[in-house]
Amino acid sequence: MFVLIWLTLFVSVKGSIADTGVSAWGQQHCDGRYCVTLSERELTAEAGLCVVIPCSFTTADEFTPKHTVWYKCEASQHSCSDGDIIFHSNKNTDKKAQSGFEGRVSRLEPDVSQKNCSIIINDLKESDSGSYQLRVTGELNGKQDGFTFIPRVTVSVKVLNQKPTVMIPTLTEGQQATLTCTAPGLCSGSVPEITWTWRGAGGTESYITGNSTAFKTENLTAFTQRHISTLTFKSSAEQHNTTITCKIRFTGETTTEDASSLKVNYVKEVKITGVTSVREGNVLNLTCSVESFPPAHIVWRKVPSNTNLQTRNTDLHNDTVTLVTLNVTAENSGQYICMAKHLDKTLTSYVNVTVTWHTKIQNGSGCVLQSDVLTCVCISEGFPLPTIKWPLLENHTQYTLITTVSNHTVNSTVSLTVKNHGNSTVECVSNNGNGEERENLLVHKKHEQPSSFGLEFLKVIFAFLTGVLLSVIVCCLVKNCYRYNIYFSNYD
Repeated sequence: MFVLIWLTLFVSVKGSIADTGVSAWGQQHCDGRYCVTLSERELTAEAGLCVVIPCSFTTADEFTPKHTVWYKCEASQHSCSDGDIIFHSNKNTDKKAQSGFEGRVSRLEPDVSQKNCSIIINDLKESDSGSYQLRVTGELNGKQDGFTFIPRVTVSVKVLNQKPTVMIPTLTEGQQATLTCTAPGLCSGSVPEITWTWRGAGGTESYITGNSTAFKTENLTAFTQRHISTLTFKSSAEQHNTTITCKIRFTGETTTEDASSLKVNYVKEVKITGVTSVREGNVLNLTCSVESFPPAHIVWRKVPSNTNLQTRNTDLHNDTVTLVTLNVTAENSGQYICMAKHLDKTLTSYVNVTVTWHTKIQNGSGCVLQSDVLTCVCISEGFPLPTIKWPLLENHTQYTLITTVSNHTVNSTVSLTVKNHGNSTVECVSNNGNGEERENLLVHKKHEQPSSFGLEFLKVIFAFLTGVLLSVIVCCLVKNCYRYNIYFSNYD
């Protein structure tokens, strides 16, 4: 048991063993039949923690040990006096320990017959540095006696350098998290005070709102304890990259602390910025950004294609990806989707892109004048859809106007009666807000053709007259032939 405790509590030991008689416990020094074994000549420890002075002794067979006494005095003194006592195992003695050590010194083994003289000093102060000496009291042949061992142990108490151990689990926005802070050392002295503070982006310290803390002490052995504080709170994106500090305050105003940076997994909504209505031939520039940690993977796609578009990452730290398309055409119009992959979730945002282009009057536009009826057709394409106007109609009140639309094409047909129309062209004006186009449409004149009924009638009359004429000719020939035959018959 003593070995386990000593190995657990012994913080830092340094020294040299120059004499003979080294045992498993360290250096053994004998004066006759009275021997003491000290682990080392010099022990180092830190303020606020504890130090163990490992020690064992042997005495003459006729000496029965009853109590152990420890002193702290100047190294220059040959032997410490009663005023230098820091611990006395006899609670009934009138030799009291120094007030500064009361309650801070304990034996690791209460049974003196085990000849284990090890002690632990808790709540160390820098003033505890010095030389420590052992005395064993008891009975020699039935009489009160004692023996003071000349070898001493030098203890050096330094400023506390050990930090608390802070354990931070994976933090996710909206989820409860519990941080653990363990005080340095395994001492059984006074319970330290453990506090948590949070330093936000503004640099000022405060307490995390909505948090709860808990403190517990774990007893590892009779002389070793672990002091732990937990901090439970709901993680948020505002706590990302902020600093959490665990501060330990020991007896004697000795403090130590550890500051840790918080990393919170979070993702905000996807945002798309940029001009979504672009003129043909210009540049489409859309930026998709999402604030997150760890950085989200962002891709651009054009619906309904599943192919990722080529982009450039303008700011990887802020999760920003820009889509740039040069010299846009009507084919670049449509719906675009920005997809942000963050851990096990995917966020999306949509935007509709419109590519506008100037109005253009198409082939097939023109006018026809037949009799006194003028019919004109003007075909124009553009986005937004253009409107078509006929300046000719400003001087007319009666006309027929028909407008049809197909995709991005407008067809305007106007028909009106005109008298003595002498112009060879008619102006068509198309405008869609991106520009105006005017075009003079040629007028094609058509002469009136006879109707098919009249032509057929003429054909019938002609055929009838032709038939009558042939009939007359045939009749004449028949009549002449008859007279000729009669003539020759009479002659014969």
